[in-house]
Amino acid sequence: MGYIKELRNMVGSRPLIMVGACVILINNKNELLLQLRKDNRCWGLSGGSMEIGETLEQVAKRELFEETGLTANSLTLLEVFSGQDFYYQYPHGDEVYNVVAAYICKDYKGIIKAEEIEVVDLKFFHINSIPSNISPPDLPIIREYIRSQMHE
Repeated sequence: MGYIKELRNMVGSRPLIMVGACVILINNKNELLLQLRKDNRCWGLSGGSMEIGETLEQVAKRELFEETGLTANSLTLLEVFSGQDFYYQYPHGDEVYNVVAAYICKDYKGIIKAEEIEVVDLKFFHINSIPSNISPPDLPIIREYIRSQMHE
């Protein structure tokens, strides 16, 4: 059982500060990998919450592998995100204030395979054709990544 699940057993759906990481995975066509989530039926980034003793980079690599089957060879920190924009209430009622380290990954290996419990589909999108139904906690991160690319 994961750390957050253990806390949920004690505090119920009350808001938690949840620390985690996500991965902005970019292929050689400069397309962004998104996953269609089962819980909210929105597209989002691979990522999740930190377990006891992990580094944020370990979280990013673990979640990427678990959700997509891909292994990050290297990660570059985009930014650490937090604040009111990262409040989220899951469809089942749990509330969180996310603190997210967002990493960019352009160097990876493996064969894409969607994790069946959390992920409906995995698909690469050109930055100009990102779907409108983006998972709320991922939207500001994706917007910041796109903004950062426009200034390079």
